[in-house]
Amino acid sequence: MDFDLTQEQRQILEYGDLVAQKFDRKYWMDCADKHVFPEALYQQVADDGFVGTMVPEEYGGAGQGMVEMHLFLEGLSNNGIPLLNLVVGAAMSLGFIAKYGSEAQKQRYLPDACKGKTRFCFAITEPDAGTNTIRTATMATRRGNRFALNGQKTFITDADGADHALVVARTTPHGETAKKTDGFTLFVVDMKAKGLQKQYIPVSIPAPETQWQLFFDDVDLGPEDIVGEIDKGFGILFKSLNPERILVGSICCGLGRYALNRAVDYVKERKVFNNVPIGAYQGLQHPLASARTDVEMASLMTLKAAWFFDEGGEAGEFANMAKLAAADAGIKAVDTAVQCHGGNGFTREYGIFDIYPFVRLLKTAPLNREMILNYIGEHVMGLPRSY
Repeated sequence: MDFDLTQEQRQILEYGDLVAQKFDRKYWMDCADKHVFPEALYQQVADDGFVGTMVPEEYGGAGQGMVEMHLFLEGLSNNGIPLLNLVVGAAMSLGFIAKYGSEAQKQRYLPDACKGKTRFCFAITEPDAGTNTIRTATMATRRGNRFALNGQKTFITDADGADHALVVARTTPHGETAKKTDGFTLFVVDMKAKGLQKQYIPVSIPAPETQWQLFFDDVDLGPEDIVGEIDKGFGILFKSLNPERILVGSICCGLGRYALNRAVDYVKERKVFNNVPIGAYQGLQHPLASARTDVEMASLMTLKAAWFFDEGGEAGEFANMAKLAAADAGIKAVDTAVQCHGGNGFTREYGIFDIYPFVRLLKTAPLNREMILNYIGEHVMGLPRSY
C-alpha cells in the first residue's frame, strides 16, 4: 500500500475545501435544522462527477474506487459538511448496481443517478430484526414469474427524496432454507410504486437527510427488478455493507478534524490570564494533541480498509475496525473542542456542540460498537461466538 496520494487523489481530498467556499458549514446547518435535503450542494457534487465516483465511465461515472470515495467524503467532512446520502446512495446503491446489476439495470439507473437526476436509498433495517438480518421478515412472494413484496423497513435514510430503493427481502422463508443465509434477494423498488407507503421518523439530530419507515403492501416486482440471483443475495449483500462502514469512518475522521481545527483557532486567540493565549497551556494542548492523534490513526485505518476493498480482499476486518476507531476518535475530538471553548462551545454562534449529536449517532449507526467488537472478537481473533 502506497501512503503517498497521487496528484488526482490529492485533488479529490481537497475538493471539499473548494466546494465549501460556496456550500459551507452554515449552509449545511441551515439544511440540517430544517431537515431539508441540500439539493444545490448535491447537484454541484453530481455536476463535478463525484456522485458517480464508483460507477464505471461507460455508465456516466468516474470509474474510481473506494479509496477515492473515502478521500472525497473525508474532504467534505473536513469542512463540516457530511452527506449521508452519498454513503447509502452513491456508494452502497450505485456501487452495488454497478458491480452486481444486469446490463439493462446499469443502463437504466446509473447514468441519471450519476447526473443527480435521480437518487437511491438502501432499505435493510427492520423494526423486529435490527442488526440481526437473518430475521428479516419482508417477503417477496412468487406470483408466476413476478413477486409481491410485503413487509416493513425502518430508519431508511433519505427515503422521501429517493426515486428508487435497493430493498433486501426474503424470497424463501427462513424455515425452508438449507442454510440460514439462503433465501435473500435484492430488488430495485420504485419509490412511487403502488402499495408502498412512507412514514416520517422524527429524530433529535440535526441532519439534512430524514429518516423514514417504509411499508410494502403487495408491491409488484418483476425479474427486471432483481439485482443478482434469486435466493443468493446474502453474500453480495454483506459485501455492500463494508463500504458503509468505511465511509462512516471517513465522515467521523473529517468531522473530528473540523472540530479540532476550530478549537485550535479559538485557543490561539482566547486569553484569560496573564494576557497569554489559553492554547499555550498544556491542559488544553495535550487533549487536543491526543485527539488529533486518534483521528489520524483512525484515518489511516479507514484508508487501509478502502485500499483493501479496492484490491478485492475481504475487507470486513478493516472496515469494522475503521468504523470503530473513527467513531470513537470523532466523539473524542468534538468533546475536546467543546471543552476548549468553555461556555462558548455550547452556543449556536460558535457551532461546535452542533457537531456532537451527528458523530455520536455514528457510534451507534449503521452498526453499533458492541456488534463491531463481537465481529472482531469472533472473525478476527477467533474467539467463540458470543451471541
